[in-house]
Amino acid sequence: MANTGNTLLALITGAAIGAGIGILYAPDSGDKTRKKLKDESKKAQDKLNKKYAETSSNLTEKAKQARVDFETRLEETLSSASHKADDILSAMETKLEELRKQNAKLQKDGDGKDKPNKAVV
Repeated sequence: MANTGNTLLALITGAAIGAGIGILYAPDSGDKTRKKLKDESKKAQDKLNKKYAETSSNLTEKAKQARVDFETRLEETLSSASHKADDILSAMETKLEELRKQNAKLQKDGDGKDKPNKAVV
């Protein structure tokens, strides 16, 4: 981005210097010199506009690509997080089922005793 700004500044500076030198060393009459300066300034403006359009187009394309890259990475991250969450939930459900079975066994074993039943969590 900074390189583009330097290029545009150099282009404008070069056009201004060229116009100034053209005026100083003009062998033609004032009318012809003014016409040449007008033509040269129009050419410089056209070059500047073309460079601006190219730079703008490049930045737009880079911004679009950056957005696509970001969205792709975000989708991958969310997908990975979703899979990890599913794995954690599955492990928790398995552990809960084991605890329920253990609790049921403890309650069954404790039915014949005088001790009150306690749930193990």
